[in-house]
Amino acid sequence: MTASSSTKLRVTVWNEFRHERHSEEVQKHYPEGIHKTIAGFLSEAGLEVRTATLDEPEHGLTQEVLDSTDVLTWWGHMAHGDVSDDIVERVYKRVLDGMGLIVLHSGHFSKIFRKLMGTTCDLKWRESGDRERLWVVAPGHPITEGLGDYFEIEEEEMYGEHFDIPAPETLVFISWFTGGEVFRSGACYTRGRGKIFYFRPGHETLPTYHNKDVQRVIVNGVHWAAPTPGLPRVFGNTPALEGSK
Repeated sequence: MTASSSTKLRVTVWNEFRHERHSEEVQKHYPEGIHKTIAGFLSEAGLEVRTATLDEPEHGLTQEVLDSTDVLTWWGHMAHGDVSDDIVERVYKRVLDGMGLIVLHSGHFSKIFRKLMGTTCDLKWRESGDRERLWVVAPGHPITEGLGDYFEIEEEEMYGEHFDIPAPETLVFISWFTGGEVFRSGACYTRGRGKIFYFRPGHETLPTYHNKDVQRVIVNGVHWAAPTPGLPRVFGNTPALEGSK
């Protein structure tokens, strides 16, 4: 079942949901969890949304859930190693088959993103209250719809180059921080039939996901990453299309 056979895009918002249960600073901004905040604005945008978290059975990502997901968003940080390799492989196969994937902030170190990228996905970082200015470097791209030349986040964790990822197929945003660093903060890829968007902002101790421009980008990203209707991919031994002479 693809998005074309449903009235709404079906989104699963995945979050490891560990920080929010142990840190008052994180609870202050996300009392019900980062996933609930993201699910809230996606629902307001008219999407069909469910949530899933690390400590649910099968991390909430059963085959049935993934098969009925058009786009999966992923936030993780402190517990990447606790994600089952079997579940990662399940998500990986769904992406190759056409499910979209939005990887947020520290999800750059998730098993699924590193598997899809084939690199370390490492970077420089600093928590020092930097202002972040995100420059739109792909004007006209669907993910930038409704934005100007740039937007700013008053306080964010700094991520800096070099970011060890493959060259993006489309680079949508470049961030500049008040400490002087720059970062490729919005990167698009395809793997198999699936579309992947990495979006940098979203440190857990800051209210980033309440920022309307950040919300707009994620909503736009979900629409961009939605599956393209088409026949299943066919591999293996295949008879000749034309008759033999």
